[in-house]
Amino acid sequence: MSERPKVSIIVVSRARREYLYRVLRSLSDLTYRPFEVITVADINPIDAFPDLPNVENIRHIPCDIANISAARNRGINAAAGEIVAFCDDDAVPEPTWLDHLIAPFDDAKVGAAGGFVIGRNGISFQWTASTFDCTGQRTNLSLTSDDPVILQGDALRGIKTEGTNCAFRREVLFDLNGFDEGFTFYLDETDLNYRLGLAGWKTALVPLARVHHGYAQNRSRRANRAPSDLTEIGASMALFCQKHSNPAKTETAKVEFRADQKRRLVEHMIAGRLDPFEISPLMTSLEKGLAQKGKRGGKTQARLVAEEVTFQPFTKTQPPKHIGVHVRWINRRKVQALLEKGDLTRLNITIFCFSLTGMFHRMTYSLPGIWVQSGGIFGRSDRKRSMFRISTLRTRATDEAARLAPVRPLVSVKSLSRFLKELSETP
Repeated sequence: MSERPKVSIIVVSRARREYLYRVLRSLSDLTYRPFEVITVADINPIDAFPDLPNVENIRHIPCDIANISAARNRGINAAAGEIVAFCDDDAVPEPTWLDHLIAPFDDAKVGAAGGFVIGRNGISFQWTASTFDCTGQRTNLSLTSDDPVILQGDALRGIKTEGTNCAFRREVLFDLNGFDEGFTFYLDETDLNYRLGLAGWKTALVPLARVHHGYAQNRSRRANRAPSDLTEIGASMALFCQKHSNPAKTETAKVEFRADQKRRLVEHMIAGRLDPFEISPLMTSLEKGLAQKGKRGGKTQARLVAEEVTFQPFTKTQPPKHIGVHVRWINRRKVQALLEKGDLTRLNITIFCFSLTGMFHRMTYSLPGIWVQSGGIFGRSDRKRSMFRISTLRTRATDEAARLAPVRPLVSVKSLSRFLKELSETP
Protein backbone atom coordinates (compact mmCIF):
# COMPACT_ATOMS: atom_id res chain seq x y z
CA MET A 1 0.00 0.00 0.00
CA SER A 2 1.52 3.32 -1.07
CA GLU A 3 -0.49 5.31 1.47
CA ARG A 4 -1.37 4.35 4.99
CA PRO A 5 -4.67 2.47 4.91
CA LYS A 6 -7.66 3.71 6.83
CA VAL A 7 -8.19 1.61 9.96
CA SER A 8 -11.39 0.96 11.89
CA ILE A 9 -10.74 0.08 15.55
CA ILE A 10 -13.58 -1.93 17.11
CA VAL A 11 -13.94 -2.02 20.89
CA VAL A 12 -16.56 -4.37 22.32
CA SER A 13 -17.69 -3.68 25.89
CA ARG A 14 -20.40 -4.83 28.27
CA ALA A 15 -20.85 -3.81 31.93
CA ARG A 16 -17.35 -2.31 32.10
CA ARG A 17 -17.88 1.44 32.11
CA GLU A 18 -14.54 2.40 33.72
CA TYR A 19 -12.53 0.07 31.50
CA LEU A 20 -14.22 1.38 28.37
CA TYR A 21 -13.34 4.96 29.29
CA ARG A 22 -9.72 4.02 29.88
CA VAL A 23 -9.17 2.24 26.56
CA LEU A 24 -10.90 5.02 24.62
CA ARG A 25 -8.69 7.59 26.36
CA SER A 26 -5.60 5.60 25.40
CA LEU A 27 -6.59 5.59 21.71
CA SER A 28 -6.09 9.37 21.65
CA ASP A 29 -2.37 8.73 22.17
CA LEU A 30 -1.90 6.53 19.10
CA THR A 31 0.70 7.79 16.64
CA TYR A 32 -0.98 6.18 13.61
CA ARG A 33 -3.18 8.17 11.27
CA PRO A 34 -5.89 7.81 9.97
CA PHE A 35 -8.13 5.62 12.13
CA GLU A 36 -11.72 5.62 13.32
CA VAL A 37 -13.18 4.16 16.51
CA ILE A 38 -16.33 2.05 16.74
CA THR A 39 -17.73 0.99 20.10
CA VAL A 40 -20.14 -1.93 20.33
CA ALA A 41 -21.35 -1.54 23.88
CA ASP A 42 -24.21 -1.26 26.34
CA ILE A 43 -23.45 2.44 26.93
CA ASN A 44 -22.95 5.28 24.48
CA PRO A 45 -19.57 6.98 25.10
CA ILE A 46 -20.89 10.28 23.74
CA ASP A 47 -23.49 10.39 26.53
CA ALA A 48 -21.44 8.69 29.25
CA PHE A 49 -18.05 10.37 28.74
CA PRO A 50 -18.58 14.00 27.62
CA ASP A 51 -15.05 14.95 28.78
CA LEU A 52 -13.32 12.21 26.77
CA PRO A 53 -11.02 13.61 24.06
CA ASN A 54 -12.50 13.12 20.56
CA VAL A 55 -15.61 11.41 21.96
CA GLU A 56 -17.80 13.20 19.42
CA ASN A 57 -16.04 11.28 16.64
CA ILE A 58 -16.83 7.80 17.99
CA ARG A 59 -19.32 5.69 16.06
CA HIS A 60 -21.44 3.80 18.60
CA ILE A 61 -23.37 0.57 17.97
CA PRO A 62 -25.78 -0.28 20.83
CA CYS A 63 -25.32 -3.85 22.02
CA ASP A 64 -26.13 -5.58 25.30
CA ILE A 65 -25.69 -9.28 24.53
CA ALA A 66 -23.15 -11.65 26.07
CA ASN A 67 -21.74 -12.83 22.74
CA ILE A 68 -18.44 -11.33 21.68
CA SER A 69 -18.61 -12.78 18.17
CA ALA A 70 -22.03 -11.26 17.50
CA ALA A 71 -20.87 -7.91 18.90
CA ARG A 72 -17.76 -7.91 16.72
CA ASN A 73 -19.84 -8.70 13.64
CA ARG A 74 -22.00 -5.66 14.34
CA GLY A 75 -18.87 -3.55 14.51
CA ILE A 76 -17.54 -4.99 11.24
CA ASN A 77 -20.79 -4.10 9.49
CA ALA A 78 -20.30 -0.46 10.51
CA ALA A 79 -16.58 -0.26 9.69
CA ALA A 80 -15.47 2.01 6.86
CA GLY A 81 -11.72 1.33 7.04
CA GLU A 82 -9.73 -0.89 4.69
CA ILE A 83 -8.34 -2.64 7.77
CA VAL A 84 -10.39 -3.60 10.84
CA ALA A 85 -8.51 -3.82 14.15
CA PHE A 86 -9.77 -5.17 17.48
CA CYS A 87 -8.85 -4.15 21.02
CA ASP A 88 -10.69 -5.28 24.15
CA ASP A 89 -12.13 -2.88 26.69
CA ASP A 90 -9.84 -4.24 29.44
CA ALA A 91 -6.76 -3.48 27.36
CA VAL A 92 -4.56 -0.46 26.61
CA PRO A 93 -2.41 -0.33 23.46
CA GLU A 94 1.06 1.15 23.28
CA PRO A 95 1.12 4.43 21.29
CA THR A 96 2.80 2.77 18.27
CA TRP A 97 0.47 -0.25 18.31
CA LEU A 98 -1.21 0.44 14.97
CA ASP A 99 1.98 1.59 13.25
CA HIS A 100 3.50 -1.85 13.79
CA LEU A 101 0.31 -3.91 13.42
CA ILE A 102 -0.75 -2.41 10.08
CA ALA A 103 2.69 -2.35 8.37
CA PRO A 104 2.61 -6.04 7.18
CA PHE A 105 -0.54 -5.36 5.14
CA ASP A 106 1.77 -3.86 2.50
CA ASP A 107 2.00 -7.51 1.42
CA ALA A 108 -1.16 -8.15 -0.60
CA LYS A 109 -1.23 -11.79 0.56
CA VAL A 110 -1.50 -10.86 4.25
CA GLY A 111 -5.11 -11.10 5.41
CA ALA A 112 -4.53 -10.76 9.17
CA ALA A 113 -1.98 -9.53 11.68
CA GLY A 114 -1.58 -10.17 15.39
CA GLY A 115 0.62 -8.56 18.02
CA PHE A 116 1.98 -9.49 21.44
CA VAL A 117 0.00 -9.07 24.66
CA ILE A 118 1.51 -7.81 27.92
CA GLY A 119 0.12 -9.04 31.25
CA ARG A 120 -0.93 -7.37 34.47
CA ASN A 121 2.52 -6.29 35.64
CA GLY A 122 2.82 -4.19 32.48
CA ILE A 123 6.17 -5.68 31.47
CA SER A 124 6.02 -9.48 31.08
CA PHE A 125 4.23 -11.05 28.14
CA GLN A 126 0.89 -12.76 28.58
CA TRP A 127 0.71 -14.04 24.98
CA THR A 128 3.34 -14.01 22.26
CA ALA A 129 3.56 -15.98 18.98
CA SER A 130 1.77 -19.30 18.60
CA THR A 131 0.02 -21.69 16.27
CA PHE A 132 -2.80 -24.16 16.90
CA ASP A 133 -4.05 -27.47 15.53
CA CYS A 134 -7.45 -28.62 14.28
CA THR A 135 -8.68 -29.07 17.88
CA GLY A 136 -7.70 -25.52 18.86
CA GLN A 137 -4.75 -26.57 21.04
CA ARG A 138 -1.99 -23.96 21.12
CA THR A 139 1.74 -24.42 20.44
CA ASN A 140 4.09 -21.56 21.26
CA LEU A 141 6.47 -20.25 18.61
CA SER A 142 9.89 -18.82 19.40
CA LEU A 143 10.66 -15.85 17.18
CA THR A 144 14.30 -14.81 16.84
CA SER A 145 13.76 -11.05 16.50
CA ASP A 146 11.21 -8.27 16.79
CA ASP A 147 10.67 -8.22 13.04
CA PRO A 148 7.24 -9.28 11.72
CA VAL A 149 6.96 -12.91 10.58
CA ILE A 150 4.48 -13.84 7.85
CA LEU A 151 3.13 -17.40 7.97
CA GLN A 152 0.63 -19.47 6.00
CA GLY A 153 -1.95 -21.50 7.87
CA ASP A 154 -3.38 -24.77 6.57
CA ALA A 155 -5.51 -27.70 7.73
CA LEU A 156 -2.78 -28.93 10.08
CA ARG A 157 -1.70 -25.62 11.57
CA GLY A 158 -3.49 -22.33 12.08
CA ILE A 159 -1.69 -19.06 12.86
CA LYS A 160 -2.96 -17.59 16.13
CA THR A 161 -3.89 -13.99 16.75
CA GLU A 162 -5.24 -12.70 20.06
CA GLY A 163 -8.68 -11.11 20.05
CA THR A 164 -7.45 -8.11 22.01
CA ASN A 165 -4.65 -7.35 19.56
CA CYS A 166 -5.38 -8.23 15.94
CA ALA A 167 -6.36 -6.76 12.59
CA PHE A 168 -7.92 -8.10 9.38
CA ARG A 169 -8.54 -6.82 5.90
CA ARG A 170 -12.15 -5.76 5.76
CA GLU A 171 -12.65 -7.65 2.49
CA VAL A 172 -11.39 -10.84 4.15
CA LEU A 173 -13.85 -10.50 7.02
CA PHE A 174 -16.72 -10.20 4.56
CA ASP A 175 -15.46 -13.08 2.40
CA LEU A 176 -15.31 -15.31 5.50
CA ASN A 177 -18.66 -14.06 6.88
CA GLY A 178 -17.03 -12.69 10.00
CA PHE A 179 -17.00 -14.41 13.37
CA ASP A 180 -19.01 -17.56 14.02
CA GLU A 181 -21.59 -16.49 16.58
CA GLY A 182 -21.68 -19.98 18.02
CA PHE A 183 -18.47 -18.97 19.82
CA THR A 184 -19.88 -16.62 22.43
CA PHE A 185 -16.58 -16.63 24.33
CA TYR A 186 -13.27 -18.49 23.79
CA LEU A 187 -11.79 -19.76 20.48
CA ASP A 188 -13.81 -17.12 18.62
CA GLU A 189 -10.84 -15.52 16.85
CA THR A 190 -9.09 -18.91 16.62
CA ASP A 191 -11.93 -20.24 14.47
CA LEU A 192 -11.60 -17.19 12.21
CA ASN A 193 -7.81 -17.66 12.06
CA TYR A 194 -8.30 -21.27 10.95
CA ARG A 195 -10.78 -20.41 8.21
CA LEU A 196 -8.54 -17.57 7.02
CA GLY A 197 -5.60 -19.95 6.52
CA LEU A 198 -7.76 -22.47 4.66
CA ALA A 199 -8.88 -19.66 2.34
CA GLY A 200 -5.26 -19.06 1.34
CA TRP A 201 -4.58 -15.85 3.26
CA LYS A 202 -1.38 -15.33 5.24
CA THR A 203 -1.05 -14.02 8.80
CA ALA A 204 1.63 -11.67 10.11
CA LEU A 205 2.87 -12.05 13.68
CA VAL A 206 4.12 -8.65 14.85
CA PRO A 207 6.13 -8.64 18.12
CA LEU A 208 6.29 -4.83 18.42
CA ALA A 209 2.52 -4.35 18.08
CA ARG A 210 1.85 -4.46 21.80
CA VAL A 211 -1.24 -4.21 23.96
CA HIS A 212 -1.48 -4.32 27.75
CA HIS A 213 -4.29 -6.65 28.89
CA GLY A 214 -5.81 -6.73 32.36
CA TYR A 215 -8.20 -9.75 32.34
CA ALA A 216 -11.17 -7.85 33.77
CA GLN A 217 -14.08 -9.62 35.38
CA ASN A 218 -16.85 -10.98 33.16
CA ARG A 219 -19.70 -13.47 33.47
CA SER A 220 -17.26 -16.43 33.34
CA ARG A 221 -14.26 -14.92 35.17
CA ARG A 222 -13.82 -13.22 38.53
CA ALA A 223 -11.80 -10.09 39.24
CA ASN A 224 -8.94 -12.27 40.56
CA ARG A 225 -8.82 -14.09 37.16
CA ALA A 226 -10.22 -17.35 38.60
CA PRO A 227 -13.06 -18.84 36.51
CA SER A 228 -16.61 -18.69 37.84
CA ASP A 229 -18.04 -20.96 35.13
CA LEU A 230 -16.53 -23.14 32.39
CA THR A 231 -19.64 -23.87 30.35
CA GLU A 232 -18.83 -21.50 27.50
CA ILE A 233 -15.23 -22.67 27.31
CA GLY A 234 -16.38 -26.26 27.05
CA ALA A 235 -19.04 -25.42 24.46
CA SER A 236 -16.55 -23.51 22.32
CA MET A 237 -14.10 -26.39 22.47
CA ALA A 238 -16.81 -28.82 21.36
CA LEU A 239 -17.91 -26.55 18.50
CA PHE A 240 -14.35 -25.98 17.28
CA CYS A 241 -13.66 -29.71 17.13
CA GLN A 242 -17.00 -30.36 15.47
CA LYS A 243 -16.13 -27.89 12.70
CA HIS A 244 -12.47 -28.63 12.13
CA SER A 245 -11.41 -32.00 13.59
CA ASN A 246 -12.28 -35.70 13.30
CA PRO A 247 -13.76 -37.91 16.06
CA ALA A 248 -10.48 -39.65 16.96
CA LYS A 249 -8.49 -36.45 17.37
CA THR A 250 -11.42 -34.81 19.15
CA GLU A 251 -11.63 -37.45 21.88
CA THR A 252 -7.89 -37.30 22.52
CA ALA A 253 -8.01 -33.50 22.60
CA LYS A 254 -10.90 -33.49 25.07
CA VAL A 255 -8.98 -35.72 27.49
CA GLU A 256 -6.04 -33.30 27.37
CA PHE A 257 -8.38 -30.31 27.58
CA ARG A 258 -10.05 -31.63 30.75
CA ALA A 259 -6.65 -32.26 32.32
CA ASP A 260 -5.44 -28.76 31.42
CA GLN A 261 -8.54 -27.15 32.89
CA LYS A 262 -8.28 -29.22 36.08
CA ARG A 263 -4.62 -28.23 36.39
CA ARG A 264 -5.55 -24.58 35.97
CA LEU A 265 -8.19 -24.78 38.68
CA VAL A 266 -5.75 -26.40 41.09
CA GLU A 267 -3.24 -23.62 40.43
CA HIS A 268 -5.90 -21.04 41.28
CA MET A 269 -6.72 -22.98 44.45
CA ILE A 270 -3.09 -23.10 45.54
CA ALA A 271 -2.82 -19.35 44.94
CA GLY A 272 -5.88 -18.78 47.13
CA ARG A 273 -8.17 -17.62 44.33
CA LEU A 274 -10.47 -20.66 44.53
CA ASP A 275 -11.75 -22.73 47.43
CA PRO A 276 -11.23 -26.51 47.18
CA PHE A 277 -14.97 -27.22 47.15
CA GLU A 278 -15.42 -25.06 44.05
CA ILE A 279 -13.35 -27.26 41.74
CA SER A 280 -15.90 -30.06 41.31
CA PRO A 281 -18.81 -27.75 40.30
CA LEU A 282 -16.54 -25.95 37.86
CA MET A 283 -15.50 -29.21 36.22
CA THR A 284 -19.19 -30.15 36.02
CA SER A 285 -19.87 -26.89 34.17
CA LEU A 286 -17.04 -27.77 31.76
CA GLU A 287 -18.68 -31.12 31.01
CA LYS A 288 -22.00 -29.36 30.48
CA GLY A 289 -20.37 -27.23 27.80
CA LEU A 290 -18.57 -30.13 26.14
CA ALA A 291 -21.89 -31.99 25.94
CA GLN A 292 -23.34 -29.26 23.70
CA LYS A 293 -21.74 -30.85 20.64
CA GLY A 294 -23.93 -30.26 17.62
CA LYS A 295 -26.17 -27.73 19.36
CA ARG A 296 -24.23 -24.67 18.20
CA GLY A 297 -23.07 -25.81 14.78
CA GLY A 298 -23.89 -24.04 11.56
CA LYS A 299 -23.91 -20.58 13.06
CA THR A 300 -21.21 -19.18 10.82
CA GLN A 301 -23.61 -16.78 9.19
CA ALA A 302 -23.70 -14.54 6.14
CA ARG A 303 -25.03 -11.55 8.08
CA LEU A 304 -22.24 -9.16 7.26
CA VAL A 305 -23.89 -6.48 5.17
CA ALA A 306 -21.84 -3.31 4.96
CA GLU A 307 -23.67 -0.25 6.21
CA GLU A 308 -23.58 2.99 4.24
CA VAL A 309 -21.08 4.82 6.43
CA THR A 310 -18.42 7.44 5.89
CA PHE A 311 -14.98 7.04 7.43
CA GLN A 312 -14.87 9.29 10.48
CA PRO A 313 -11.36 9.96 11.83
CA PHE A 314 -11.17 9.67 15.60
CA THR A 315 -8.80 12.64 15.73
CA LYS A 316 -7.59 15.12 13.13
CA THR A 317 -4.88 16.58 15.34
CA GLN A 318 -1.22 15.67 15.25
CA PRO A 319 -0.14 12.71 17.41
CA PRO A 320 0.86 13.80 20.93
CA LYS A 321 4.45 14.18 22.03
CA HIS A 322 5.72 11.37 24.25
CA ILE A 323 7.60 12.65 27.28
CA GLY A 324 9.41 10.84 30.11
CA VAL A 325 9.59 12.28 33.62
CA HIS A 326 11.73 10.79 36.39
CA VAL A 327 10.85 11.28 40.06
CA ARG A 328 11.61 9.69 43.40
CA TRP A 329 9.03 7.29 44.76
CA ILE A 330 8.29 9.46 47.81
CA ASN A 331 6.97 12.20 45.48
CA ARG A 332 4.63 9.95 43.50
CA ARG A 333 1.32 11.26 44.91
CA LYS A 334 2.35 14.87 44.43
CA VAL A 335 3.32 14.16 40.84
CA GLN A 336 0.05 12.40 40.05
CA ALA A 337 -1.98 15.25 41.55
CA LEU A 338 -0.06 17.88 39.57
CA LEU A 339 -0.46 16.07 36.30
CA GLU A 340 -4.15 15.35 36.78
CA LYS A 341 -4.85 19.07 37.07
CA GLY A 342 -3.34 19.97 33.72
CA ASP A 343 -4.48 19.62 30.13
CA LEU A 344 -2.41 16.68 28.90
CA THR A 345 -4.25 15.94 25.66
CA ARG A 346 -1.25 17.15 23.67
CA LEU A 347 1.15 14.95 25.65
CA ASN A 348 1.65 11.29 26.42
CA ILE A 349 3.57 11.09 29.67
CA THR A 350 5.56 8.21 31.13
CA ILE A 351 6.57 8.69 34.77
CA PHE A 352 9.57 6.72 36.00
CA CYS A 353 8.84 6.59 39.72
CA PHE A 354 11.68 4.69 41.42
CA SER A 355 12.58 3.94 45.03
CA LEU A 356 16.04 3.25 46.45
CA THR A 357 15.41 -0.51 46.46
CA GLY A 358 15.84 -3.61 44.31
CA MET A 359 12.08 -4.11 43.81
CA PHE A 360 10.81 -5.55 40.53
CA HIS A 361 9.24 -3.00 38.17
CA ARG A 362 5.62 -2.62 37.12
CA MET A 363 3.98 -0.52 34.41
CA THR A 364 0.45 0.83 34.72
CA TYR A 365 -1.72 3.16 32.69
CA SER A 366 -3.81 5.61 34.68
CA LEU A 367 -6.03 8.54 33.83
CA PRO A 368 -5.78 11.10 32.41
CA GLY A 369 -3.46 9.22 30.06
CA ILE A 370 -0.34 8.70 32.16
CA TRP A 371 1.97 5.69 32.13
CA VAL A 372 3.68 4.98 35.47
CA GLN A 373 6.65 2.64 35.76
CA SER A 374 7.38 1.94 39.41
CA GLY A 375 9.94 -0.20 41.20
CA GLY A 376 13.46 0.08 42.55
CA ILE A 377 16.34 1.94 40.92
CA PHE A 378 18.36 -1.24 41.42
CA GLY A 379 15.56 -3.66 40.54
CA ARG A 380 14.66 -5.58 37.41
CA SER A 381 12.23 -4.43 34.71
CA ASP A 382 12.77 -6.84 31.82
CA ARG A 383 12.44 -10.21 33.57
CA LYS A 384 15.25 -11.63 31.41
CA ARG A 385 17.81 -9.16 32.70
CA SER A 386 19.95 -9.33 35.84
CA MET A 387 18.26 -9.24 39.23
CA PHE A 388 20.22 -6.27 40.51
CA ARG A 389 22.02 -3.34 38.90
CA ILE A 390 23.80 -0.23 40.20
CA SER A 391 22.36 3.02 38.85
CA THR A 392 21.22 6.56 39.56
CA LEU A 393 17.68 7.82 39.12
CA ARG A 394 18.45 9.76 35.94
CA THR A 395 20.54 6.98 34.40
CA ARG A 396 17.96 4.32 35.18
CA ALA A 397 15.15 6.42 33.71
CA THR A 398 17.21 6.94 30.54
CA ASP A 399 17.90 3.20 30.31
CA GLU A 400 14.21 2.37 30.68
CA ALA A 401 13.29 4.93 28.04
CA ALA A 402 15.69 3.16 25.67
CA ARG A 403 14.03 -0.19 26.49
CA LEU A 404 10.63 1.27 25.64
CA ALA A 405 11.76 3.14 22.51
CA PRO A 406 10.60 0.56 19.91
CA VAL A 407 7.00 0.73 21.17
CA ARG A 408 6.86 4.06 23.00
CA PRO A 409 9.52 6.48 21.74
CA LEU A 410 10.04 9.28 24.25
CA VAL A 411 11.33 12.52 22.76
CA SER A 412 12.96 13.44 26.08
CA VAL A 413 13.39 12.27 29.66
CA LYS A 414 13.36 15.08 32.22
CA SER A 415 13.27 15.72 35.93
CA LEU A 416 9.92 16.75 37.40
CA SER A 417 11.03 20.32 38.10
CA ARG A 418 12.26 20.87 34.54
CA PHE A 419 9.14 19.28 33.06
CA LEU A 420 6.78 21.45 35.10
CA LYS A 421 8.78 24.56 34.26
CA GLU A 422 8.61 23.85 30.53
CA LEU A 423 4.92 22.93 30.80
CA SER A 424 4.11 26.26 32.42
CA GLU A 425 6.01 28.16 29.71
CA THR A 426 4.22 26.39 26.86
CA PRO A 427 1.36 28.46 25.43
